Amino acid sequence: MDGFDTSKGILILGATNRPEILDKALLRPGRFDRRVIVDKPDLKGRVDILKVHAKDVKMDETVDFDAIALATSGAVGADLANMINEAAINAVKSGREYVSQKDLFDAVEQVLVGKEKKDRIMSKEERKIVSYHEVGHALISALQKNSEPVQKITIVPRTMGALGYVMHVPEEEKYLNSEEELRNMLVSLVGGRAAEEVVFHSVTTGAANDIEKATDIARAMVTQYGMSKHFGLVGLSTVESKYLEGRDVMNCSDQTAAEVDKEVVAILKESYEQAKQMLSENRELMDKLAAFLIEKETITGKEFMEIFRREKGLPEPEEKKKDAEPGQTVPEIKFPKEVQMTEEPKQEEPKKEESEEEPKPEEPENKGIFSNMDL
Repeated sequence: MDGFDTSKGILILGATNRPEILDKALLRPGRFDRRVIVDKPDLKGRVDILKVHAKDVKMDETVDFDAIALATSGAVGADLANMINEAAINAVKSGREYVSQKDLFDAVEQVLVGKEKKDRIMSKEERKIVSYHEVGHALISALQKNSEPVQKITIVPRTMGALGYVMHVPEEEKYLNSEEELRNMLVSLVGGRAAEEVVFHSVTTGAANDIEKATDIARAMVTQYGMSKHFGLVGLSTVESKYLEGRDVMNCSDQTAAEVDKEVVAILKESYEQAKQMLSENRELMDKLAAFLIEKETITGKEFMEIFRREKGLPEPEEKKKDAEPGQTVPEIKFPKEVQMTEEPKQEEPKKEESEEEPKPEEPENKGIFSNMDL
């Protein structure tokens, strides 16, 4: 290393999660002058990692690593290795020698949100609230143009605390998000809370994680992405410790920071009102989906979209028509008595909307694998 020793043929490597605090003298030419950033794997990287960890595991013909890689945006190598192990355990528990695609998808959920906790007993009222909350997320995603397709909706509690969640799987990996897409994300994230208010005229604590994610996205739109009409193209924050907690630090006065808070609140309120309007206009469809979810506890994205298209009078996609067997449809849904809505409940005095929580949109990479997993 230049300035330390003249030995030849020796390569010195260093690793750190805090490159911003390194002394500049260490980074000048002749010393640590070449930087290699080891980031989270992209789609191709995740596929390759899955193949490496699966080479000694028997897989059946249904396994599609590309689909699993798409569903695990943001996962690192250790996560993917754990998913393969969990999938193998699932297959053994089922008495099978080969791992199937279902085993892998179940493993993805187990690693990210925990195992099913069917011994947790929820009251009928809570099940109903959770069902409407999750359907609110999914229905808004289906009504929007630029939202990721719904893969699964469930109200089965998980060991990591979720009482239910909606799983979205992107059709392709993205590295950028438009302003319209981010605003659609916000409406979808507050859709669960909006569904609670539209149906029950009150809200619960179940939207805490949704509010946190929505606040992060809205704040980043204002302070980092230049998507605020009030502030325009002004960078108001920077990210410190990018490879650790990724904390945002404001680069503005206290007065400007207060105005940023007002702008974030305005964006979230606008998204919330839009979500309530969309769900109110599709109340009958939301009731039917919620009743079906309460009855089944878990429904697939395919079942969800078949009900959605049938009720909205939309044609079946051409490619799916070819694959579908003659006469194969989702059975007509009958409402359980306890979820039938014969008359609109009395309007309670609206509660003051709490604007709290936090922010952090993932870098326009699909923030995460699962959105809306909090209830």
